[in-house]
Amino acid sequence: MLIIYVFFKLLKLSSCGFQEPSNKRVKPVGKSNSLTGVLPQMKTPALKRLSQSISRSISFRTDARPLPPALPRSRQKPSSFPRRRNSQCWSDTVESHDLTAKEIKRQEVIYELTQGERQLIEDLSLVKKVYYDPMLKLDIMSESELGQIFGTLESLIPLHTDLLSRLERLRGSEKTVGEVGPTLLNWFPCLEAYVTYCCNQVGAKALLDQKKNEKRVEHFLRLCQESSFSRKLDLWNFLDLPRSRLVKYPLLLKEIQKCTPPEHPDEDYLPDALELIQNIVAEVNKKTGEAECQFYRRGLHYLEDSQRLPEIQQSRFIYCHGELKNNKGQRLHVFLFELALVLTKPGEEKDGGHVFNVYRQPLPNALINLEEIPDGEAAGGGTFRGAFTGGNDKVKNCFRVSSRGRSKFNPYILQANDSFCKQQWITCLRQAIVQSRDRTAQTSQSQLSLHPESGLYLIRTHTVDSFLAFFGRNTLNVKCKKKKKTLTDIFPISSQMHVYTLCKL
Repeated sequence: MLIIYVFFKLLKLSSCGFQEPSNKRVKPVGKSNSLTGVLPQMKTPALKRLSQSISRSISFRTDARPLPPALPRSRQKPSSFPRRRNSQCWSDTVESHDLTAKEIKRQEVIYELTQGERQLIEDLSLVKKVYYDPMLKLDIMSESELGQIFGTLESLIPLHTDLLSRLERLRGSEKTVGEVGPTLLNWFPCLEAYVTYCCNQVGAKALLDQKKNEKRVEHFLRLCQESSFSRKLDLWNFLDLPRSRLVKYPLLLKEIQKCTPPEHPDEDYLPDALELIQNIVAEVNKKTGEAECQFYRRGLHYLEDSQRLPEIQQSRFIYCHGELKNNKGQRLHVFLFELALVLTKPGEEKDGGHVFNVYRQPLPNALINLEEIPDGEAAGGGTFRGAFTGGNDKVKNCFRVSSRGRSKFNPYILQANDSFCKQQWITCLRQAIVQSRDRTAQTSQSQLSLHPESGLYLIRTHTVDSFLAFFGRNTLNVKCKKKKKTLTDIFPISSQMHVYTLCKL
């Protein structure tokens, strides 16, 4: 036994390296359970945008003696979807060239267009493979629910694969692309398929947010987001990639056109291709806005019949919507439709879906008076300041919305989260007010020209309905040249003048 003990003792010394004892003092090293005390900490940069690639290399240097080699491990198969995107440029793919600086820039933009298609295909394939298929097989969501959330996403993969193959075929032996205009002009009409996909996104986002409240769904999506293949993006970031890609095509095409010399053959095709893609994007935005308007209109819950203004149903799109506070400190979800302003209180239905209970009386945009409240102004007494500032005397980021000519109507005093949000609301409100009044005036003028005898009656019918929703049919009094007159007194004055130019309400 003693021989065996000595043998292992010698073996241990030989493996560690025998050293003679030293009289030098050695500074003791503090205990550490990890390498955080030896290696400097790394900070992972935030991912700002999906279209921007992050590529960094970090090296560590140390004067300490190298660690003994680690035991060999079985090499794991690399992921098909790397966490970091390759930020390689076109100039990195060629060894030498004799191109001008402008032509190099043109090749870089075309290469960016090609790489963007490749990355989009990878991401859409990832969504199908990692999100849709597992959730269907594990019965995390039903096939119907997954169909509503993912929409026609799978049909976009072959569409972009086709463009990628076309672009790659354009590259010559020197890895340069000559004419790209005819290819894009021929392919862009395929993007009309985006109308269906983008119109479905409003309902898809609402259903996805609702399903996230279920533990199984939340747990699955959280595990996917924490995995390396997701690049710390959630499912909705991936579902929104096609829309982001669509709006980028005009920008890329403008850059290509800017770098293309006048004598280049592409000059005959790029202007037409740019006009085509801009029209497609505008059409997709229009249809998406209409789908969004219809979705939120269906979610409105009216407490009184008088709240059902015809302007709400006639609206085709929404300028903006979001959370604002009223003078009582209550959080409201406000919708600025094309023709009406609607304040709501969000609620939930029995099935977990969201509903918006209409709060107070909606306002037609044509009758809105807008007033910006300067920061610090006492606008509404102590209750207003106490609700918004917690007792502080300063009131910030507020504006007042009232109805033209309604003397007994209490105005809406609303507060935004910050100054930027406030300016966005004021800008949208001003635009909505002007366009609604212009629309009313144009409608009245066209009715006068079509019906010269009954034009006055048509104006009264069009305008009175909006007024009576607020003021009642028998007690309507408005100010006209500092005198109170009824509508019956106002309208017969002139059949050639618009009501808004005649009466300053």
